Amino acid sequence: MKSVLAIDQGTTGSTAIVLNETGTVLSKVYSEFTQYFPRAGWVEHDPTEIWEVTLKVARDAVAASKTIPAAIGITNQRETIVVWDRITGEPLHPAIVWQDRRTADECRRLQADLGDEFLTSRTGLTWDPYFSGTKIQWMLRKVEGLADMAADGRALIGTIDSWLIWKLSGGAAHVTDHTNASRTMLYNIGSLGWDPELLDVFGVPKAALPDVVKSSGQIATADAAVFGSEIPIAGVAGDQQAALYGQGGWEVGHAKCTYGTGAFLLYPLGEAKRPDASSGLLTTIACEADGNPMLAAEGSIFIAGAAVQWLRDGLGIVKNAAETEQMAASLEDNGGVFLVPAFVGLGAPYWEADARGTIVGVTRGTTRAHLARAALEAMAYGTADLVKSVGSPLVDLKVDGGVARNSWLMQFLADTLGVPVSRPDVVETTALGAAGLAGVAVGVWRSADDFLASRTYETFPPGSGNKIDLNGWTRAVTAAVDWAQKGRSDC
Repeated sequence: MKSVLAIDQGTTGSTAIVLNETGTVLSKVYSEFTQYFPRAGWVEHDPTEIWEVTLKVARDAVAASKTIPAAIGITNQRETIVVWDRITGEPLHPAIVWQDRRTADECRRLQADLGDEFLTSRTGLTWDPYFSGTKIQWMLRKVEGLADMAADGRALIGTIDSWLIWKLSGGAAHVTDHTNASRTMLYNIGSLGWDPELLDVFGVPKAALPDVVKSSGQIATADAAVFGSEIPIAGVAGDQQAALYGQGGWEVGHAKCTYGTGAFLLYPLGEAKRPDASSGLLTTIACEADGNPMLAAEGSIFIAGAAVQWLRDGLGIVKNAAETEQMAASLEDNGGVFLVPAFVGLGAPYWEADARGTIVGVTRGTTRAHLARAALEAMAYGTADLVKSVGSPLVDLKVDGGVARNSWLMQFLADTLGVPVSRPDVVETTALGAAGLAGVAVGVWRSADDFLASRTYETFPPGSGNKIDLNGWTRAVTAAVDWAQKGRSDC
């Protein structure tokens, strides 16, 4: 049987999955890598460590599968930026991660100078340090000699997919796909190309940027030295777009939300109007069934599952993430406690970079179970904020990501949204989407529908009787935003 290797390079670790043409997972290997926080609001990764960890899990997964994959699909944490030397292959600075907030002041300056429409009309994005443009600008300004190296084509700039493809291909290919390019602040989603005016604004030389290719097709070739034989790299998409593809998300009303470190809602737009800037949502490029670009509305919650990690690692009040399910179910309600996990600012629909984590409603009766439940409820309430901002009917929501294993949360989410929530049999939909894009391109599956045929879902219908308090959530978010805004005015 034919097989496909899917590489899912995420924010906290890399996963490699090999699956065959029936959709059966033959092997899965995962490994974490180091997170660096050099200053408050700064988040960095070591590109070399990412490559080494990713290579090891990929090789181990291929070996465990006892197959030679027909193709490789890659999906990746988006917006995270790597710069490296074309000749030596060495990184020229730590990767600046999508969560990093060091360029918040620069974003506010550009917003004041150029206005929202200047950026939104071209990219569908908003002025926020989440995206890659100001990260690249910061590197070009701060890393000695980098600007000249980039202008000469000696230094290369790319998102994580570009870095991995360059390494896998032995330096033969410097490419990205439309989905990743659309997250950089440099890419025009109307003309489907790097935007000259935006390159000028951020001071980014086009010579340093990757070529942009279709998400499904002959993208590059992994060098024989990597896996013992040449293997086509035939699928590439940013993690959220790959998850949408893996869920068959091509029709209006059928959205997906991935719950991992953060939470990300994607809603296919079809012929629907792009959301305007006031909605707080973004317009991004996703994949049609054949891998061609299509538009989708996107809302991003920066901290979702990471809030549970904080309960475990920061506060030590849970031993593992799975424990929160029983703790939340043990309570009749949240006891008036709300946690707004704005540890690195608030994303959609608020876009408040200076907001920080806020807990309200604490009393002497508050227990660790209330905090655990508040962390879970925050994911559902944050999703409701995003769905409301779309402005189009939601028929159902498909979910994926590690946090989606929490059945209590999935039921609470269905009750909050008032629509069915469907969880697939394999929640690693991000990796499966990358596999689908690659497998369809090389004929492992005849079509995207053929790829999806083996999927099954568990559905959580709304109306279980959970106590929903969206008004309390809104008050809590308002408090977090007000704290940030008053902090700026005090300065």
